[in-house]
Amino acid sequence: MLAAAQRLRRSSDFAAAIRGGRRANRGSVVVHLHSAGTPEPASSPATPSLTTTSEPARAGAGQPPAPARAGFVVSKAVGGAVVRNRVRRRLRHLVRDRLPALPPGTTLVVRALPGAADASYARLGTDLDAAITAALAPRKSSRRPR
Repeated sequence: MLAAAQRLRRSSDFAAAIRGGRRANRGSVVVHLHSAGTPEPASSPATPSLTTTSEPARAGAGQPPAPARAGFVVSKAVGGAVVRNRVRRRLRHLVRDRLPALPPGTTLVVRALPGAADASYARLGTDLDAAITAALAPRKSSRRPR
């Protein structure tokens, strides 16, 4: 089982990973990977900064980086409740071993496709590894040379 700090629970977290992340489809899973490397605005007029001029701003000083987090989407297209829960348990176990290898602050959403119901544990692991590797790989240029 994943630790509480490693689980996605809010729909807004799922939506942010799916909308803002990179998607990779391999075999029986689709992975949405949202890296924490995207710049966030430091402060806005509605939320003033709490630092003063005599105290320098230390971003994250003394705090460990946020751990990588994961969430799972297994729809009814995969199968009945028993099948969906089995697929979710398998994926959760596979992701637990792979989360420490992801960059800190990364959000990972794994969506099971209908083929995941019949896939073996080893096949799910292979598909998951390939999808995560593809999502982490740098993007290729979409322009073709003339």
